Amino acid sequence: MFTLDLLDFLQTAPAQAALLDLAAEPIAEHNHLKRAEQLRRRFTPEQASALLETARLRQKAALRYGEAAQRMFFTADALEQASHPWIVQHGRSLRSDDVCDLCCGIGTDSIGLAQQGKRVVGIDLDPVRVAMARLNAAAQGVSAEFRVGDARDPLATPGAIFFDPARRSDGRRLYHVEQYQPPLSTLRRWQAAEVVVKLSPGVDLSEVAEYGGRVDFISVQGELKEALLYVDPAQPQQRDAVLITAAGAQRYTALPLLPERELRPPLGWLIEPDPAIIRAGLVRDLAHLVDAYQMDEQIAYLTAERPVAHPALRSWRVQAWMPFHVKRLRAYLQAHHIGRVTVKKRATPITPEALLAQLKPRGDHACVIVLTRYRDDPIAIVCEEP
Repeated sequence: MFTLDLLDFLQTAPAQAALLDLAAEPIAEHNHLKRAEQLRRRFTPEQASALLETARLRQKAALRYGEAAQRMFFTADALEQASHPWIVQHGRSLRSDDVCDLCCGIGTDSIGLAQQGKRVVGIDLDPVRVAMARLNAAAQGVSAEFRVGDARDPLATPGAIFFDPARRSDGRRLYHVEQYQPPLSTLRRWQAAEVVVKLSPGVDLSEVAEYGGRVDFISVQGELKEALLYVDPAQPQQRDAVLITAAGAQRYTALPLLPERELRPPLGWLIEPDPAIIRAGLVRDLAHLVDAYQMDEQIAYLTAERPVAHPALRSWRVQAWMPFHVKRLRAYLQAHHIGRVTVKKRATPITPEALLAQLKPRGDHACVIVLTRYRDDPIAIVCEEP
């Protein structure tokens, strides 16, 4: 558990030298105990624990923040909840120049917004996280104000409020928006030109429908990361998908007046939309954009006669498809000498492990087996490896 005293200690010359030494070698199970014993010869047990935890979290954070992570301070929960830097850079669309970042944590969103030229005040109930946010902003040469405060207090601002409530408690994910800490309904106590709320990407949209506006589902490099609610009770809620890569961000929104499009059996290519597209309910829209077809109205796989090169899609060439029967599928694998199998599935209860145990594949070739449905009937699609 970090305290303000321990945070002050971590900035001393001896602690900085120890952190530099710890950064030279990854901290893992095989050396954790040895490093702890070495540190306890020079520091108190609490200080040694803080050094090890800081070094471990910095190594983990380097995947997101690169070299800057070695100058930053984290708690495990705060790092888990911190936004991906690419989302902070490309996935926010606040109009106001003045932003109040409520539940700012260790300051990653505040720092990113300030780097965009916003005037930012970060507020958090935890004085340790506020102190970390100040240090993290200074480490990146960013000007932002941070102070201790309670997001549950009434607040009025002519600018924007960015609200990032805790979605974990004691390591456990919190799914219902009224279990968030503080709960989503806290926003009713504020007056602002705009309110934007960071949500779990798995949020039940019925829980946020009353807040209107827009929900952005955001993916980074094909991995669904978060959802953002842009509150506007005067407008019916819409859902967009924002896909972020190293090249930037691409937004997808619903197409107006889509005509009905027939379901098709698997054609030459199987297509899987980006998870942000799926969560935003834009599978049919994307199918129209790329001239593809759904195989089942309730399932997000698409199929097309030709390969589709599109940043929101992954594709596999179809080798064969059949109604799902284990014996028939096993016979196909045996006939084609397929021994290496990757299983993907949607809308079927069987697990990949259970299926592979029944198939017992043997051979020199490889494939991808996709278990899904065509017009509500279970099927198996055999695809080439990508």
